[in-house]
Amino acid sequence: MGPPGEGAECAGAGPERPGPDAEGERPGSGAGDGPESGVEAERLARAALTRVVEPGDERAGAWLRRVGAVELLRVLRTEDGAAERLPGMTAVRLEGYRLRAVAADPARDLAAVAALGGRLVCPGDREWPSQLDDLGDARPVALWVRGRPDLRLWALRSVAVVGARACTPYGAHMAATLGAGLAERGWVVVSGAAFGVDGAAHRGVLAVGGATAAVLACGVDVPYPRGHAELIGRVAQQGLVIAELPPGDHPTRARFVLRNRVIAALTRGTVVVEAEYRSGSLVTARQAQRLGRFVMGVPGPATSGLSAGVHELLRGEGVLVTEASEVAELIGEIGDLAPDRRGPVLPRDRLDPIAAKVLDALPYHGLTSTRELARGAGTSADETLGRLYELHSLGFVEREGDGWRLTRPSPRDGAVRRGGS
Repeated sequence: MGPPGEGAECAGAGPERPGPDAEGERPGSGAGDGPESGVEAERLARAALTRVVEPGDERAGAWLRRVGAVELLRVLRTEDGAAERLPGMTAVRLEGYRLRAVAADPARDLAAVAALGGRLVCPGDREWPSQLDDLGDARPVALWVRGRPDLRLWALRSVAVVGARACTPYGAHMAATLGAGLAERGWVVVSGAAFGVDGAAHRGVLAVGGATAAVLACGVDVPYPRGHAELIGRVAQQGLVIAELPPGDHPTRARFVLRNRVIAALTRGTVVVEAEYRSGSLVTARQAQRLGRFVMGVPGPATSGLSAGVHELLRGEGVLVTEASEVAELIGEIGDLAPDRRGPVLPRDRLDPIAAKVLDALPYHGLTSTRELARGAGTSADETLGRLYELHSLGFVEREGDGWRLTRPSPRDGAVRRGGS
């Protein structure tokens, strides 16, 4: 699977935004556009619609694709009968949309995120990650972003690490180790800033000075969970904090689930570290599978309920991984290979086949003649005698009179002397 596509312009979006100018303005900031320009109107409309439309609302996404952001916002705010003609619109739905649309103040929201050093990234912007378009009508209306790095460029080489909130020490260790290892290999680690596996993955990356991004189910200015306020602040300083919801919005159970589709679509693959059968992390993995992304899982004890969901994933399309190099091998470029895994090479492994047969023919106790060993090894007496002297020089056997025996084991190398077990 190659890297996600770049720079696609989406229906209903304005033209591609210019790159940073001499004064360092970011693409997608809206700076330099006149208040009446189509690009600015589109940006304001999408900012407003992030407050009107719930994440993943495919019906609204189809309307947006059909009529564009400016027109959709207009019909939701005015009572000229146009909104009622939208496919699938009902009076109840329209009332809910209209209450939000009338109250939306996009200029205020844009100013609030700008005060945090953030911005709004819209489809069609140079910074928009076009792999999000794979979500179809469930694609985000726009993304609110805090942090200096370019979202599109970071997303091109990113991997999600997700898992249980109530993880075990093993799960936290594996998440942190994977996060650090992937960061050291130049990967951007994406997660959800939740307790447990998410937080451990972010901390593992931050500890090695790597790149990490947190996708929130609330506004980028809302530290949730509260206990991760400092962590989210560090991610915003060193990496990116991303949200579909406008500043000040708070999470709900449904928004957590829908947030997971963004994590899955944004990254090349998803690694699940500890998950029960009913887990939001498995929602992310299944969404990644549907989108054609790589899905990986870290195994745990067969007796652990927190690993049961991962094991079920591995019985299907998931790929078992245990360290960062294995993840990089699966989702990376040609040449990103994990090291070969072998057990230790024992002295017996270096014996040629005939010498090994002679050694196997020796009983564990007592003396044996050369002729008896030749019969047991299936070779000639002369060949057996030659091999016995080779084994003697290597310390495997010793001679006593006319007989041969295995060398008595010492406390340190007993396993080797008794036939290299």
